[in-house]
Amino acid sequence: MDTKKTAMITGVTGQDGSYLAELLLEKGYRVVGVVRRSSTESFERIGHIKDRIELTQADLLDQYSLIEAVQTFRPDEVYNLAAQSFVPTSWNQPVLTGEFTALGVTRVLEAIRLVDPKIRFYQASSSEMYGKVLEVPQSENTPFYPRSPYGVAKAYGHYITVNYRESYNLFAVSGILFNHESPRRGLEFVTRKVTNAAARIKLGLDKELRMGNLEARRDWGFAGDYVEAMWMMLQQVEPDDYVVATGETHPVQELVSVAFERVGLDWKDYVVQDPAFYRPAEVDLLVGDPAKAKEKMGWTPKVTFQELVGMMVDSDVARWTREIKNAGN
Repeated sequence: MDTKKTAMITGVTGQDGSYLAELLLEKGYRVVGVVRRSSTESFERIGHIKDRIELTQADLLDQYSLIEAVQTFRPDEVYNLAAQSFVPTSWNQPVLTGEFTALGVTRVLEAIRLVDPKIRFYQASSSEMYGKVLEVPQSENTPFYPRSPYGVAKAYGHYITVNYRESYNLFAVSGILFNHESPRRGLEFVTRKVTNAAARIKLGLDKELRMGNLEARRDWGFAGDYVEAMWMMLQQVEPDDYVVATGETHPVQELVSVAFERVGLDWKDYVVQDPAFYRPAEVDLLVGDPAKAKEKMGWTPKVTFQELVGMMVDSDVARWTREIKNAGN
């Protein structure tokens, strides 16, 4: 009898999926990653662990494929990290964002309900659900006021998870994660955009960085710390929802300043504010209150804001240095 726990991760090729897969492998899990069939396979974030996890094809838009995946692998835990997760894209593709980020959650929950209601389910909720914040800091009890199609879709995903927990007695939880970053963050996200630009400017590959609102403040943590909270939520006796955040807020300008300082440059010489990068409806102040996660689970973030930005800049400098070297060969 195999006593090894099985975890299934949708969105395994993303930033969070790759860190979560690493963490679960360390804990002795059998890890099954759900991937979409696409013409361009992108496994760079899980390249180093690809031979230690099992990949299966299924799609959040296709109910039957999800039922089949759950039936085939019979996971103990399912982590739903897949979504259309880039806020600006949700303005251009609001319907698709709703299909993936809202209805996709329902399809995964339905698959669990139909195949084995004892499976424990984690839903990746988002601080973007708070949007135009009604109180500072934001806790599990703060009302949602989403300001983008992405935030609206995430609010649906959050409430449908609560609904299945209460209606079908599923062990279904949501982690309301505030911004979490890493060297594996996509280049379209502001933190990575900044650290990548600082690296390229330092190495003489670029001359300027165009930015939107430098006053917007965010609560930024390290993705590697946050996936640990996801796992901890599914180990609790009772299912519950938790805010996962640092409780500290930093303006975009500080992010820029710390990143450029890391490579010995003054950001003011290179950064240009450009109205083209402002959002249609800005979210000005997101800062989470992680008190419940600390009190009930003992979770606290380990990596500081400065350490996080430094880690990202160093990684981008190393990557571009390799690229230059390879190009010269």
